Amino acid sequence: MTTDSVSFNAVNQSTGQLPGTFITLEGVDGSGKSTQAAALSVALKNAGFSVLLSREPGGTPVAEQIRDILLDREIESMAWSTEVLLYLASRAEHVSTLLRPALERGEVVVCDRFLDSTLAYQAFGREGGGVRVIEAMDAIRRANDLATGGLGPELTFLLDLDPSEGLNRAVIAGRSPDRLEGEGTVFLDRVRDGFLALAEAEPDRIHVIPAGGTVTDISEEIARRALSYLQRK
Repeated sequence: MTTDSVSFNAVNQSTGQLPGTFITLEGVDGSGKSTQAAALSVALKNAGFSVLLSREPGGTPVAEQIRDILLDREIESMAWSTEVLLYLASRAEHVSTLLRPALERGEVVVCDRFLDSTLAYQAFGREGGGVRVIEAMDAIRRANDLATGGLGPELTFLLDLDPSEGLNRAVIAGRSPDRLEGEGTVFLDRVRDGFLALAEAEPDRIHVIPAGGTVTDISEEIARRALSYLQRK
């Protein structure tokens, strides 16, 4: 699947009238999202912002338990709808317990993954779970609205990396692949195509950052763009 093989109308995500700012980092496994999310959090705190750093799936005790199920390599198969709904159940708890309250307090929320990952992995990567990708995306978005009350990021950084390089990084780091990483490069190539299709549909929100550079260069670029956005806001 290529980035131009699927046509769809993007549904804008936003924090609505909440006083805070919601920023997400996305990308295939091994792209450096967690490292860059932490670096961005530090940069924003150093600039005087109150920042909450979190991740998905996870972020709260209940959501972390759901994460353990979703990424458990001992689980060899899972119905597509089960997988999607578990991600959204984790997100519902995460948003209600942690993210929305922080945004209501006026904080900057930096989150490692959100809806874009669900669309990229479960719609594109899973090839729609047996239905057309566009139909799968519509179903996920409707269920996600129920889980989040329409909450979504204003600004997203997509760390773009060849999935095979991401898997190599995991090997070098001595980290065992989780259930989704274990799907292999064909699956992850579809995920990457999905992320790029989402970025093409929403270029104002999703900023594509090549993830093959140095950690410092990437973090400086992300911080520069994030601070510019916050200053304009």
